Amino acid sequence: MNRLAPKAKPVAAPFLVALNLTRRCNQACAHCYLDAGTRRDGTEDELSTDELKALIDDIASLGGETMIVLTGGEPLLRPDLDELARHAAERELMVVIGSNGMTLDAKRVRRLKQAGVSGVGISLDSLDPAYHDAFRGVPGAWARTMNAIDACRAEGLPYQLHFSVTDDNANELDGMIDFAKRSEALVLNVFFLVCTGRGEKVTNISRQVYDHVLRQVTEAAHREQELLIRAKCAPHFKRMAMELDPEWPITLAQGYEAGGCLAGSRYCRVTPMGEVTACPYIEDSAGSVRDRSFAEIWETAPMFQQLRKPSLEGRCGECEYRKLCGGCRARPLARDGELMGEDFLCDYTPKGEAVIEPLPATGDTLSWTREAEERFARIPPFLRRMIRGRAEDYVRAKGRSVVTADDLSQMAKRRFGSAMPARPQSGAAP
Repeated sequence: MNRLAPKAKPVAAPFLVALNLTRRCNQACAHCYLDAGTRRDGTEDELSTDELKALIDDIASLGGETMIVLTGGEPLLRPDLDELARHAAERELMVVIGSNGMTLDAKRVRRLKQAGVSGVGISLDSLDPAYHDAFRGVPGAWARTMNAIDACRAEGLPYQLHFSVTDDNANELDGMIDFAKRSEALVLNVFFLVCTGRGEKVTNISRQVYDHVLRQVTEAAHREQELLIRAKCAPHFKRMAMELDPEWPITLAQGYEAGGCLAGSRYCRVTPMGEVTACPYIEDSAGSVRDRSFAEIWETAPMFQQLRKPSLEGRCGECEYRKLCGGCRARPLARDGELMGEDFLCDYTPKGEAVIEPLPATGDTLSWTREAEERFARIPPFLRRMIRGRAEDYVRAKGRSVVTADDLSQMAKRRFGSAMPARPQSGAAP
């Protein structure tokens, strides 16, 4: 008797796709993973407006609530940015701009809002203007970034700050958290750079500083009531969160906010020339959108399939947190050519305990009271998917099936997600 093979489980749509629109940039950052040789003029083979619109359509066809990050280089240097953002918003994708803020004034912010942009991520590497300018390679860059923050706040466009940590500025974390709150940023993303490309020359964070700063980030994320704080390219955040507070709801969650590395599983990037990679720090292409559809690459690329069912080696393969964390895959690939090798920047020694399993997907849909939905509607679109997931995880953990306005209040009090409701926009950044 012939038996049919079990039907393959569908590949989930990505949470996040970063579209590097151009190699052009008005800064000269030493840590940039893109080739700086063409930052002035870009390259002739960058995806055209029509190609990018077709790519956006293809991403939208996968369904799900995918966030599109239009970045670069510096995306504001592409004359078709507004057109691309509007096209993605019309396809019901959440659109975010990743910018250095050099040309982001009030007029430009208004245009982005009109195009359907939900938020902007602005890079700020120091509260010391001289350090930031040197890090970015442009005198006066810090002042222009401050002006961009003022413009976003004045025009009511939600924004987050991106802070890249090295040994030289790690001591500024507390000050950056304070500034992010005072300037009314919704999120502070703390990036831990990966040694690839030009970043090999400046990613000077040591294992000890990495561990110390990431622990600071974890504690601050648990403590802060006014600001969402997230670690980027630091999957060990999940382990530290569980060590700090096993009852903290983020230790139960899966997905974009749960820690761990999403490269190739729920996240990828597309280069200006159309190559799809698992993340910006993994330079090996999984395929070109000029040769195959994005959907086909996303669902079938061998590297992505390997990342979705990893067979980790070294300490990562022995670690009880391997399903929650998994380590950074770009670091061992860049240094040793081993995608599944151990993440050498991690300072944790496995204890030989049972593997900690992630919270299984429930597949159920919770109900929301009218009052909860009304309050939820006041949250900036930039954060709604994240807050909805957190709220439902919070309610499930209590064994209930209805989200109430009181749940949202309690979440804020528990320092679980305080961007509810949105704070009013006012004044200039301090």
